[in-house]
Amino acid sequence: MNKIVSAASLALLMAGCASHHPAPPATGQPSATIVEKAAHGAAARGGTAPDCQMESSVADPWEPFNRAVYNFNARFDEAIFLPVSRGYTRILPRPVRSSVTNFFKNLGELGNIVNHGLQGRISGSAHSLSRFLINTTIGIGGLFDPAKPLGLERLPTGFGHTLAHWGAGPGPYLVLPLAGPSSLRDGGGLLFDGTVSYSVNLAGLYQSDHAWALGTTAAIDTRSNVNFRYYASGSPFEYETVRFLYSNMRMIESGVDTALPDGCE
Repeated sequence: MNKIVSAASLALLMAGCASHHPAPPATGQPSATIVEKAAHGAAARGGTAPDCQMESSVADPWEPFNRAVYNFNARFDEAIFLPVSRGYTRILPRPVRSSVTNFFKNLGELGNIVNHGLQGRISGSAHSLSRFLINTTIGIGGLFDPAKPLGLERLPTGFGHTLAHWGAGPGPYLVLPLAGPSSLRDGGGLLFDGTVSYSVNLAGLYQSDHAWALGTTAAIDTRSNVNFRYYASGSPFEYETVRFLYSNMRMIESGVDTALPDGCE
């Protein structure tokens, strides 16, 4: 049973990476992303790190550990995760993959319902509950998303957002194994979100004989929807740039005003 919680947490983390990482095009070839622009800025400074990295106030007291995990994640992704997700994409037609994605997003509405409520956003909680009920029934267990044409777009949130809403700081930067950039606050939030899904255990999904396969499918499906490629930009400062981009994106999402310094726009 613990395996499905870990797999579900991995899927949630990869989904977080999808929204925070600079994404190259679907071909996997780097384009003029912020990562590349940061590298160009470094070249203009004679090879030093760009201002967005040098002036960043991101707390990274565990940097040696984080760098080691980042490199491990890159190797694991290249050797295992990417080939598996590519095979998944080739084997399953797009409509089937869309239904799988919809199914897991629908399960994620349970965490959205709880966290919007904990943030005092009752309308957001009701919104997510409406989506869940419509998609679970009319959408055949969440395989389809009839709520979206009705004007009920997803309002994703998590316990990390809840903690930020009530004033909790991000804490030290943290790179999680197999998952990617996070923080002490957001990493703990993911554990809470996984516990919520496991506790509700809709239709016994997380205690069935196929629970491990379910969690693995969730992780693979999520990775197949993330275009980020480790070291695709060729920048020698990718670790610093990803750290800066992730941390500043979370600041923006938490309502803290921030801006990219010169050379990172």
